[in-house]
Amino acid sequence: MASSQPRRKIPVVPLAGFVIVLVAAAALLVRGVNLTVLGRQAVGIVQSLGPWTFFSACAVLPAIGAPLSLFTITAGDFFAQRLTLAGVIGATLVAIAVNLALSYWLARYALRPLLSRIIERYGYKIPKVTADNALSIALAVRLTPGPPLFVQSYILGLAQVPFRLYMVVSWICVLPWAIGAIVLGKGILNGNFRLAVYGLGVIVVAVVVVQALRKRYVSKPG
Repeated sequence: MASSQPRRKIPVVPLAGFVIVLVAAAALLVRGVNLTVLGRQAVGIVQSLGPWTFFSACAVLPAIGAPLSLFTITAGDFFAQRLTLAGVIGATLVAIAVNLALSYWLARYALRPLLSRIIERYGYKIPKVTADNALSIALAVRLTPGPPLFVQSYILGLAQVPFRLYMVVSWICVLPWAIGAIVLGKGILNGNFRLAVYGLGVIVVAVVVVQALRKRYVSKPG
């Protein structure tokens, strides 16, 4: 939930990192490096680490800023043959649950003073939670576009939303996006058009539902 004060400009470090990646890719192309082969080698390395390492990283790294989509889009292509697509979805959803719990613990206990300063520095206001508005605040934060997943988790943890409510709302809100991304990624990376359409359909339905819920909850005061 944003405060009335204007937010500070987004730090340029992530943008600079993106530019560096693009420049590095262009340099590799100029030097004649086959990026397709390089990509396949990278996939082979990830697969050799095994699903336990992959899903453990999925549970931990997004809590400190790594994009969750990096894992959901690639999980099906990496491990569906070994675990089945349903198994990949199940493992991912468990990893996300662990990630949500870890993010809450970091925000509410371990890193609370530091995170409070960072959140307020960039224009976000920690909402005041009561028994009457806890559900509305949890939904409003999760359904408001813009803040990354881990920032949303930090805000709710700092606000001391009851843990059980936080977990249920957060997991349900993330679930359709994660499933859609897994199926879509599996379809795209394997050239399966029908599977890609199914994944995209899940995401489209999620967008429609989110818009409906936002009209009901996000616009409501407190």
